[in-house]
Formats: sequence, C-alpha cells, structure tokens
Amino acid sequence: METKIIKIDQDNLDHKLMQEAGDLIAAGELVAFPTETVYGLGGDALDPEASKKIYSAKGRPSDNPLIVHISDFSDLERIAKTVPEDARKLSDAFWPGPLTMIVEKGDAVPYATTGGMDTVAVRMPNHPIALDLIRRSGCLIAAPSANTSGRPSPTEAAHVAEDLSGKIAMIIDGGPVGIGIESTIIDLTEDTPMVLRPGYITPQMLSKVLGKEVIIDPGIIAADDTRKPKAPGMKYKHYAPKADMVIVDGTRKHVIAKINELVASHRDDGKKIAVIATEETKQFYDADVVLSMGSRADEDSIAHELYRILRDCDELDVDVIFSESFSTPRIGQAIMNRMLKAAGHQVIDTHVKYDKIIFVAQTGTCREQMAKGIMNDFVLKVPMEIEARGLVVQFPEPVNQKAEAVLISNGISTEGMVSTQLEESDITESTMVFTMESSQRERIIESFADIDPEQVFVLSQYVGDELEILDPYGGTLQSYGLCYESLRATLKKLVKLLNANT
Repeated sequence: METKIIKIDQDNLDHKLMQEAGDLIAAGELVAFPTETVYGLGGDALDPEASKKIYSAKGRPSDNPLIVHISDFSDLERIAKTVPEDARKLSDAFWPGPLTMIVEKGDAVPYATTGGMDTVAVRMPNHPIALDLIRRSGCLIAAPSANTSGRPSPTEAAHVAEDLSGKIAMIIDGGPVGIGIESTIIDLTEDTPMVLRPGYITPQMLSKVLGKEVIIDPGIIAADDTRKPKAPGMKYKHYAPKADMVIVDGTRKHVIAKINELVASHRDDGKKIAVIATEETKQFYDADVVLSMGSRADEDSIAHELYRILRDCDELDVDVIFSESFSTPRIGQAIMNRMLKAAGHQVIDTHVKYDKIIFVAQTGTCREQMAKGIMNDFVLKVPMEIEARGLVVQFPEPVNQKAEAVLISNGISTEGMVSTQLEESDITESTMVFTMESSQRERIIESFADIDPEQVFVLSQYVGDELEILDPYGGTLQSYGLCYESLRATLKKLVKLLNANT
C-alpha cells in the first residue's frame, strides 16, 4: 500500500484534502492525524474491521483497548450505556482537551474496539485538524498513537512515516504537536474515580472539578502489572527506544556521579552511550551523545521533548541510554510513567538514606522549635534525629514564650529548647533541611557553598502546599496557636511522605 502524506495548516484547513481524508475513514481505511497530545492512527470506531486494521498496522495486542475520539458531547451519549454525571462535569471543564474518560460501553461499540472490555475509552481532542476529520468522516474515530506498538509515540508526521509508511492509507502532516504526551485517562465505572494513565490533567485538577477524591491506580508505577488492561498502555511495554535504557534517580549530585560512572564502565566495553539530561546538567556528562530534555523549570518542555529524544537515540544508533529521572512537581508523574515503561522499569536509586532533619527559621526560638516538638510527637518508620536551628542567633535563648505556651498546652515538652545557630557542620550528606520560607532556603544555599541544594527544602512546598509557614512574631497568642495548627497539619503530611518512602 502506498501511504499518501498531505500537509495541512491547522489555522487554514484545506477543505478538499480534509474531505479526502474523511472519506478514507468512512471507507474503512486508516488515516494518521495530529492531536494536541500525539499523532493518532484513526479508523472508524464502530467498524470492527477498521479496528482490526489498526491492531494489525501497529502490531498491537488485541486486548489493548483503543480510545474513541469524538467531536461533540452527544457522541458520548450515542456510545455509552449511560453517561455518568461525573462525565458531564469533567467534559464541561476539560473537553475538548487531553482527558480520556472510561464509561460502560453501549451496544453500538464493537468489542474489537474495546479490547474485549465492556467499557469504552472516549475523548474529545483539542485540535482543529482532529475535530474536522471526525466531522467530515461522519464517523467516531478509534485512534491509538500512530506508531509501531512499543515504540516511542509520534509527535510529528515524520515519526509516523518512519513506523507506518506502506501500512496505512494517509498521514496528515499538521506539524509538531503541542503537549507531547498522551491524554490522562480516568475510569468513571468504579465507585471512586481512578486515574489509569497520568497526563497533562492531574488528579488534583480532576478532584477539584468533581468535588471528591480521585485515586491513582497502583498499576501506573508497577513493573509487573499483569491485569487485563482497561486503558491503553496499562499492560504492555511502551515508548521504548531500541537501545537498552536505564533511569538513575536521586539528588542531582549523586545522579551525575552515578551516570558518569556507568558511562565509563560501558565505554570500556565498546558501547556507544547516550545520556538524557537537562539544560542545568548536560555540561557535567562525558558521553558519546548528551541530549537535553529542556529545563527543569519548564515541565511542559520536558513532556514535549520526551518522545523526540527517545527517537533521536534510535537515529544516533546508540547501544545504551542512561537518563536522569524527571519527578517534576506538576506533571512529573505523567513524564515518569512514560519513562519507566520506556526503560522497562530499570531504575538505579542513588538516594541517600536520611537519618536527620533540621528545621530552620530566622531566630531559632519559634517556628523551628514548634516544628521540632511536633515532629517528635509523630512516629516515623525509620527513626530520625530531629533538630531546630536559627539563621541569626547571637547567643542561646529559650523558646519564645508564646510558642512555649502553645506547645505546653498541646502536651509537648519544651525542656532543653534553646536557640542554636545553623552551622555548615550540622548538615551531613544524610541530613534533610526544612525551612519555613523560600528566602531562608536561598540564604542557606548562598551561605554554605558545599551544601547540596537538593537537601534543602521549603517545608510547605515539599508536602505540596502553596502557602509558606508564616512567622507569628509580634502577634497574639491566638496567632501562635494558628501557626502551631498549620505546622502540625503540614508535618503530618511530611511524616506520611517519609514513611511511604521507607
């Protein structure tokens, strides 16, 4: 089969060419097209023969369900057994957009499209070419990513051509995609909505719209999940480059050291080695190929570059890939989900086992002492030494009287609590430092050149809170009480995180 490639400007659609593409879908053929996430491989979702063609072209296992792409909410009502109220809320908030919802399927949807499941995955893409193609075809379009199964997903038409030329009727070249990773998938068939694949839309965003808890399927990070998949990508190895890939996780200093050690050992074996890094770290690596995913300060750039970088490794014919991990704050889970699958869950953990926590604020007499007292009131799975320090301490002083009163009223002893100046010698490689404010973290990093910045955290940011722990100094006893309650709630989250990582 000869694959026709047509170029379409998404801002100025060629209606004749788009109608030609739509007619191919209606005739049971396959057409690859851009969406806001990745390129999709489209066929008539309600035609079992078209779905079989998709599986065949991709070399995709037939129990790996396809996503049905729609252009109007009424299309969901056509193919769902019932439309949950949660689906209406989420569609109002996120459609068109990178969100796929799983609902119980209606009789119109063939099992060939759902991988034999009684549920169907549905989304409305936010891309003018995709939406126009759906409407012109007169069909609902089943569309997994337009790549050979297991390979990195395509973010530009050339990637599609590399994998599928000669296997499909047409490729619509609409230029590079915007987001670069597949849609978030949420299962609405369970009592509690569950994210089955992380993406650009986070569980926190979903929970806010629904007004209730949204949980994350443990299979997202499991290396050996063997359950029958409800959603694309849950069961099989995905996104993989041809070379063996290993992810190195930990603090920056330890990751750089470990990757350079691995590069040296594999170079002795005559291997061509690639390192996947960031703008902040690429200069520290000595490998045959060093590829930057972008800046850690720009999560969207990392997501956008992921699949292109993996395909570049194939073009450069490398034998081994060592990659930094990318646990960024907002969509880090989505990025790491793809990377773990690409690496076959091969991860080297270089994290140091922490045995000490120091809480730091300005004078050493208030918030840091309350944090120390509260922390000692909790139970850690692995005991840690808990200390309090100040950034400006002229001489030892007892704990602030109002802070002391609040601690004692909550049953926490203040015996031995005196202000102590933070010294560089206080911070070993196995110490975590938590400041109350961003400015305090910056001051520590500026003052102690030998301290690893990745050991120093703003307490509230570390646990995922937006507001810093404000200084109650000069306020009423009630304001100190509010500070105590804020600290306790934050430290409860900290303990949960620390216990989960032991």
